[in-house]
Amino acid sequence: MTARIPDKATVDGLEDRWNEAWEAAGTYRFDESATREQVYSIDTPPPTVSGSLHVGHVFSYTHTDVVARFQRMRGREVFYPMGWDDNGLPTERRVQNYYGVRCDPTLPYVEGYEPPFEGGEGKSVKAADQQPISRRNFVELCERLTAEDEKQFEALWRHLGLSVDWSRTYQTISPSSQAVAQQAFLRGLSRGECYQAEAPTLWDVTFRTAVAQAELEDRERPGAYHRIAFEPAADMEEKTGSYASVYIETTRPELLPACVALVAHPDDERYQHLFGTHVRTPLFGVEVPVVAHHLASPDKGSGIAMICTFGDVTDVTWWRELRLPTRPVLGWDGRLLAEAPEGITSPEGVAAYGELAGLTVFSAQQRVVEMLREAGVLDGEPKPTQHPVKFFEKGDKPLEIVTTRQWYIRNGGTDRALNDALVARGSELDFEPDFMRVRYENWVRGLTGDWLISRQRFFGVPIPVWYPVLADGSPDYDHPIVPSEDALPVDPSVDVAPGFDASQRDVPGGFTGEKDIMDTWATSSLTPQIVCGWRDNPGLFAATFPMDLRPQGQDIIRTWLFSSVVRSHQEHGTLPWKHAAISGWILDPDRKKMSKSKGNVVTPMGLLETHGSDAVRYWAAAARLGTDAAFDEGQMKIGRRLAMKVLNASKFVLGATGIATVAAESLEEGLRATAHVTTSAPVTEPLDRAMLAALADVVDTATAALSAYDHTRALEVAETLFWTFCDDYLELVKTRAYDGAAPGEAIDPFAPCSPGAASARATLTLALHTFLRLFAPVLPFATEEVWSWFQEGSVHRASWPDSARVRAVAGEDTPGAPLLAAAGEALSVLRKVKSEAKVSQRTEIASIDLLVPEAKVAWVRAAEADLRAAGRVSAMQIVDASLALEPGVDGLAPEDGSNDEIADPTVMRTENARLAE
Repeated sequence: MTARIPDKATVDGLEDRWNEAWEAAGTYRFDESATREQVYSIDTPPPTVSGSLHVGHVFSYTHTDVVARFQRMRGREVFYPMGWDDNGLPTERRVQNYYGVRCDPTLPYVEGYEPPFEGGEGKSVKAADQQPISRRNFVELCERLTAEDEKQFEALWRHLGLSVDWSRTYQTISPSSQAVAQQAFLRGLSRGECYQAEAPTLWDVTFRTAVAQAELEDRERPGAYHRIAFEPAADMEEKTGSYASVYIETTRPELLPACVALVAHPDDERYQHLFGTHVRTPLFGVEVPVVAHHLASPDKGSGIAMICTFGDVTDVTWWRELRLPTRPVLGWDGRLLAEAPEGITSPEGVAAYGELAGLTVFSAQQRVVEMLREAGVLDGEPKPTQHPVKFFEKGDKPLEIVTTRQWYIRNGGTDRALNDALVARGSELDFEPDFMRVRYENWVRGLTGDWLISRQRFFGVPIPVWYPVLADGSPDYDHPIVPSEDALPVDPSVDVAPGFDASQRDVPGGFTGEKDIMDTWATSSLTPQIVCGWRDNPGLFAATFPMDLRPQGQDIIRTWLFSSVVRSHQEHGTLPWKHAAISGWILDPDRKKMSKSKGNVVTPMGLLETHGSDAVRYWAAAARLGTDAAFDEGQMKIGRRLAMKVLNASKFVLGATGIATVAAESLEEGLRATAHVTTSAPVTEPLDRAMLAALADVVDTATAALSAYDHTRALEVAETLFWTFCDDYLELVKTRAYDGAAPGEAIDPFAPCSPGAASARATLTLALHTFLRLFAPVLPFATEEVWSWFQEGSVHRASWPDSARVRAVAGEDTPGAPLLAAAGEALSVLRKVKSEAKVSQRTEIASIDLLVPEAKVAWVRAAEADLRAAGRVSAMQIVDASLALEPGVDGLAPEDGSNDEIADPTVMRTENARLAE
């Protein structure tokens, strides 16, 4: 094998070349024969396949890749698969917009169906005008589009340099993933952890699906308080002797027909005399009780509120704990139901409701306000306000609460013992950074209900149950029919229930299939089980589970992280991983989080092509876990400069040591030369030993930092010393390393040389070897390029630097950073003399006095020969600056002491500089 160092090194084009080489060599392929002790396994986040990745993905996935590369170099067999989260609502929305279609499950399947649009044109079609197609046709389009998106995602990840084992990709909608999700569901069902119930449900009226607590977000919305009079019923008049109206203030007057009670705080003296009596609802004339509950707020509005079924989650709590009746008025489509709810019986009430039936919430509210005003029970005009309203995180309209039958997984929201156990699981998990732990604990402690996992959508994992059909044609939900585990995956809407035939579907005495699918998190929460082979590869599962690392964003601690803990706790009695690395957010120039929904994201491929992948990775690695970072192309430019410096400094080192001379002939000769240079002679010069001592300290610091998931600290210390190495050390030892040869002249690494040259060459080679490995996790392309010039195999399969070896060469008691810094400072002072004289740095200095602070004199004298060579100084006197304070000593200090700055003994400076003619 031959290696050639290019005449002009560049970072451009390295990505394609090295990705191809890594794939051909299987550089990142996982060895399935590895034992659990050898394996480091990563539960990589499967990005949602919904169009494109953004720079925030690049940011967080780079952090994970740095960990993977470090652990691989530490000798671990890294299990690093990549998945695609391709089922769920984001995919459905993309398919609707891309093809201009919508799903109608009542329609028959059309063989060979082709959609009316392809691409962005579908976005211009209104939802009502989208072409309706069968569920099976719709799912096929979802599968077609996600396959294309996944190819683009993989291409970008490869370009970024993720060291993923690309033979181990998975989809959350694949048959194997569906089987895992359904198996976990069935086992939970058998243990009583999965159950179904008819209950108030958070409902998105746009997508017509239930929503889980973890998918909510509050958004500030304009509203108005309406002060409405409730007339006392007969028992109130009898008990209190008062005929006064009771006023409530509400932002939801359209829910008056759903009112089942008024509620006030039990300690509120204004209303204690009313508890146990009744009032009549305005417009509808229904008698409802006045009740007490501690959740009522005396300071909010009039201090007494109406309980409706259902306006918000507090209504649900009141309804459940006070055992109130149900009067639903909202349908799945967000419109008021056609029939008046039970309880509205008077002709006037029925007529009033008839004016609202079929209206949207917005229109119903407008009409109710008009009717209240006409009836004289609206006190004054509505008062505008801003208040938080709950939304589905992916929705555009406020959530409603409707009563539906849904499937749930117990997650501690209704079981205090389970809640305590899940909090305890969180305390076992190593959060990086640790302060993220409190977000997990607060979420678990704040749960108010179990995890709702059923969705009334189409593209997802089917809930694997059927129901017997009773004689009246209704499903018997209390006796679900389940498949055997070896029959999974199943689709109850297509597959026949065990013990039945197809002709018995949806007929009395037969069966009907569950139409709902699982929430996408119900599958994603099982990514450890999916990738580790829980269902079908017990050997792999034993070697990789529990996994070592879960990297993810802070915003999905409550969803992905928590739900994964729940499933692993229930199924395996353990955590799914040991560590959780939580990334911060990327902020736009206005310091706002970048997100697709806000339209402020930056797509990454252009950045990778403009700056180079190493440069973008450098920007990402410069931010610590859990810390928000600004999108900063300036940082990327610095990263590109660093990658280029790695190439160019390496070229210099390989030239100065002579390794380049023989490596150009063959890689084998380059390897032999490297070994010869580093072992043929000891490192003797103080400056060389200082360089290696400082490098050994950096290796220790970087190793400890990366082991603690602090990639930023590791990069920081390596980069700082590397620039010292380039800017100072290389200049200082250049002349000595060339040993009389002209810079750039071909060096024979096997030819005899002076001890000083041998010392410099050994140091340069060992330092380069070490720096390349230190930078490899962050700058994989530049480091691999240089490694190929003179080393065998991949730097990413090389061992992590050993500080003990470097320190042994340096000598145990060698001062590292201080000597190196003092020599660099002295070189800078010499350069300043020429800059101020406005002459070339190649100009010789005939003689100069170098005044050095007392503490640094010994260090500077140790590097004197190299300083004179680098500064082109013929004669140099090194003077203790503190002695120069005495007037008349060597004529270096002004006798009147007038120049305080020059007299400062802590400042290194020069005097009596004389440039050569």
